[in-house]
Amino acid sequence: MEVTVAKTAGFCFGVKRAVDMVYDQVKKNQNKQIYTYGPIIHNAEVVKDMQSKGVQVIHSEEELRGISDGVVIIRSHGLPRRIHDILDEKGMVCVDATCPFVKKIHIIVQKESDKGRHIVIIGDDTHPEVEGIKGWANGPVTVIQSAEDAKKFPSNYEKGLCIVSQTTFHYKKFKELVEIISKKRYDIIVLNTICNATKERQVEAKSISEDVEAMIVIGDKHSSNTQKLFEICKKACKDTYYIQTLDDLDLNQLGSVETVGITAGASTPNNIIEEVQSNVRINF
Repeated sequence: MEVTVAKTAGFCFGVKRAVDMVYDQVKKNQNKQIYTYGPIIHNAEVVKDMQSKGVQVIHSEEELRGISDGVVIIRSHGLPRRIHDILDEKGMVCVDATCPFVKKIHIIVQKESDKGRHIVIIGDDTHPEVEGIKGWANGPVTVIQSAEDAKKFPSNYEKGLCIVSQTTFHYKKFKELVEIISKKRYDIIVLNTICNATKERQVEAKSISEDVEAMIVIGDKHSSNTQKLFEICKKACKDTYYIQTLDDLDLNQLGSVETVGITAGASTPNNIIEEVQSNVRINF
């Protein structure tokens, strides 16, 4: 069997940086409790390993307010400004592991909303990154995820718009939604804030999946960028499988194919990718 592994598969810069920051704090502060506000990245295996080293996950503002000591690490997806304000008020040691590309969006949103612009975020309203971005606006914010959402956006809105994107959104879909909104003839600033690593990963995944009989996409079920990869690969290759670890892969499904492609989301550790790759090669 011929196996092709995407060169862009695995940890992106922002994820690696955030994970390294957590382990660094564990080493430096062995006598202090280490917390992450929300899972540091969307990968259950990584979070589980951190928990085995004593790292606790804070799930809400109420939980945060009940903590008086320790080190709080801000998740890679970023947080609303109000959470930063609470941390400042409490005077706790805070380590900001927000991805720099996400942090850039926070700055844009704050600046443009201060100018009176209505902020439009192209992305998933339930995703923590989008929740964080919304929390840096000082005025109206609308999240648009689909063509239906874009068409419903009012055409008689008087304020200028500033359109940004969730960093892991589908690049082609972003362009399509911006085009729908642009036809309404607003005073619009469009800032494509999709991370370059996301775009490159999507392009490579599409290219590989078009040339193989089966495609394996590895990543956490809650990972937005992995979900997008699966959608892209599934369109190009009908036999596409979404797995979190090797345990989720039914090798019998690959029995009759001669070419397999493998890609992985930005929060998938290399050891999981290597384990899947090795087992596919060994068994066929």
